[in-house]
Amino acid sequence: MQKEKLRNLRKRKGITQQQIADMLATDVSNYNRKEKGEVGIRKEEWEKIAKFLEVSLEEIYEEEEGRQINNFENNSNSNNIGNVSGNYYCNVPEFLLESQRDLIEFLKEENQRLHQELEAYKNKQ
Repeated sequence: MQKEKLRNLRKRKGITQQQIADMLATDVSNYNRKEKGEVGIRKEEWEKIAKFLEVSLEEIYEEEEGRQINNFENNSNSNNIGNVSGNYYCNVPEFLLESQRDLIEFLKEENQRLHQELEAYKNKQ
């Protein structure tokens, strides 16, 4: 979820993303992802930003949007230790999810290529 309150106040005060990124000791692209809601903003960062903008934390703070994770596995363990069941919310940035999807797709293609290579090798013998 985009941090509209933060972005609007920053712009009204004439402060650039670069200035806030410098204050947080990060690069502007990382701060941009934070402001877009793609990367979480830690509590300490919220406090530093509020102080830098000379406003209260409440004027800029917006909750992180969680992502719902459903686990429908049927588990026969009675103690359920180490198992996730039910609905839980987890804040996973979209760019990380996309990166994982890309990696999975690459690995599927590589697996298929290796299977074909193995079959070709077997047919030569």
